[in-house]
Amino acid sequence: MRRLSSLIYLLVLAISLPAQSPHGDDLKISCSDCHNPNGWKMIEGTFTFSHGNTDFPLTGQHQSVNCKTCHTGLVFSKAQSDCITCHTDMHRQTLGNECERCHTAKSWLVENTTQLHEQSRFPLLGAHATTDCFQCHESASLLRYDPLGIDCYDCHKTDFQLAKSPDHFEGDFSTDCLICHSINAFEWRGAGINHSFFPLTAGHDLPDCKACHLPGQDYNNLSSACVSCHLTDYNQTTSPNHSGAGFSNECETCHTTSPGWSPAIMGNHDNFFVLNGAHKTIANECTKCHEGNYADAPTDCFGCHADAYNQTTNPPHSTSQFSTECLTCHTEISWKPANYNHDAQYFPIYSGKHNNEWNSCTDCHTNANNYAVFSCIDCHEHSQSAMSGEHDEVSNYSWNSNACLNCHPDGRAED
Repeated sequence: MRRLSSLIYLLVLAISLPAQSPHGDDLKISCSDCHNPNGWKMIEGTFTFSHGNTDFPLTGQHQSVNCKTCHTGLVFSKAQSDCITCHTDMHRQTLGNECERCHTAKSWLVENTTQLHEQSRFPLLGAHATTDCFQCHESASLLRYDPLGIDCYDCHKTDFQLAKSPDHFEGDFSTDCLICHSINAFEWRGAGINHSFFPLTAGHDLPDCKACHLPGQDYNNLSSACVSCHLTDYNQTTSPNHSGAGFSNECETCHTTSPGWSPAIMGNHDNFFVLNGAHKTIANECTKCHEGNYADAPTDCFGCHADAYNQTTNPPHSTSQFSTECLTCHTEISWKPANYNHDAQYFPIYSGKHNNEWNSCTDCHTNANNYAVFSCIDCHEHSQSAMSGEHDEVSNYSWNSNACLNCHPDGRAED
C-alpha cells in the first residue's frame, strides 16, 4: 500500500512540474525552433534556429562544419569560442593562441604577411618585403616561428664577416648595418649605401670605396675636408696656379662635386667683383683677367679695358677725352650698342633747337680723330655777321665755338 502511494505521488509530481531541457538553462529558445511533433530528431532545413543570433555567428568554413564537431554534448553553451579550443596549435606556441591575428574563418592561408609583419617588432622594409619567410624563419618548414633577434647582425653576421670591399672586420666597422646601409634598399652597394654623413654626389659617387678609403686606413676617422683628398690637385693646378695665388684650399668655395673641377662656380667672386654679362661667359677663363696676380686684380673697367679704350677710333675715346668709366656708355653685355646720353652729358642734340638739325656726328665734330674738337659756327644760322648783330650788348663777345658753349650750354639762344 505504501509503495502504491509513493508511485502515485511521483506521478502527480511529474505531471505538475514543467519538462526540463537537456540543453541547459542558457538556451532561451522554444523546442519547436529545432524539433517537430513527430520526434526529437532534427532534420536539416526544417528548423528555424539561427546561429547568427548567438555570440558566435557562423562565417567562412564554420558554416559547413557539422554541429557535433563543436558541440560534443547537449549543453550547447559549454562549447568554447576561442580558436585554440577547437584547432590544434600547429605553431607550437611560437605565435601565441590568437589565431585570428593572422587567419580568418575563410581559410588558413595567410595572404597579408607584409601587413601583419608591420605589427611586429620588425616591419618588412626594402628587400625584406620580398624575402622568403624561410630565409629568416628557418623553423618555418615545421610551421614554427621561433623568436628571432631584430638587429641586422643577427641575420647578416655572415655577410659582415665575408665583406671584403671594404673589409668590414679589418676596418673595425660597426655591426650596426644601418649606419652605412639603407633598410629600404634592395642591395648592399649603390643605393643601398647610407653615406649621409658625407653625401656621395656626382664625382664622389664612385663604385669602389677604396678610391677614398685606402687599404689599412681607418674608415671611422677619415676627414671630410676636400683638401684631405685633393691636396695634390690643389698643388698641381696651374690654370690658375692655386698655390701661387694663395687660393683657399676649401675646394667647395669655387667648385661643386661635378667631375673634372670645371666649371668652377667661384661662389665668393661676387664679394669683390660680380661676374655679369660678358664677364660671366669667361668666368672659367681666369687668365683673361688675372695675369698671374689674383690678389690685386683691378675692379674698375679701365683697369682691364685700357687697350680697348685707347685703340677705339669710332669715335676715338682717348683723344676725345671720353670718360674712362666704360659704364657711362656701355653695358657689361657688349660694347655695342653704346647707350650714352649726349643731351645730359654733353650738349642737347636730341631735344631743343638742335633736334633733327644734324645728320652725322661730323656735322659738329669736325675732327674725326678728336671729338673734343667741335664747331658751332659752321652752321649757316651762326654766321659771324648774324651773330655779331645779336651780341652787340654782350661784353667781351667772341665768335668761336668754345665761347658759344660757355654761354649757351643747353643750346638755348636766350641763355
